Amino acid sequence: MTNIIVDTNIVFSALLNTSSRIGQISINGKNYFEFYSPEYVRFEIFQHKEKIKSIGKFSEDEFIETYSLILKNITILNHSIIPPEIYRSAELLCKDIDVDDTIFVAVSDFAKGKLWTGDMKLLNGLKNKGYEQVIKTEELYQDFLSKEK
Repeated sequence: MTNIIVDTNIVFSALLNTSSRIGQISINGKNYFEFYSPEYVRFEIFQHKEKIKSIGKFSEDEFIETYSLILKNITILNHSIIPPEIYRSAELLCKDIDVDDTIFVAVSDFAKGKLWTGDMKLLNGLKNKGYEQVIKTEELYQDFLSKEK
């Protein structure tokens, strides 16, 4: 099974549209992929909870239900398990792209997985530095569809 590290923007997208490609991979991809995210993802979601509820037109209960549906398939990793050398290496990769994404790259390296992100600045910035452990939604969706057959 492929390890997929889920960026916060992917979780936001899945929350806002569970029937989208992102939503379907998040909900139904557990038979083919192992999903991971750093605990920081929870902080970011709850930091933007009111905005998500407003955009998605969610009541509090609907938000919690959707949040639970999306996150139940994602193993949340405590940041303290990341060895300092892996974190430093990720920090060097991200420092001139977006330092806030360091933990996602570190988890990708630690879990030997691919970072699933919709952040094109991050994706292209990492690829330009020779970092290939990233995957776009379309690539992951095609992989998902091929496994569903």
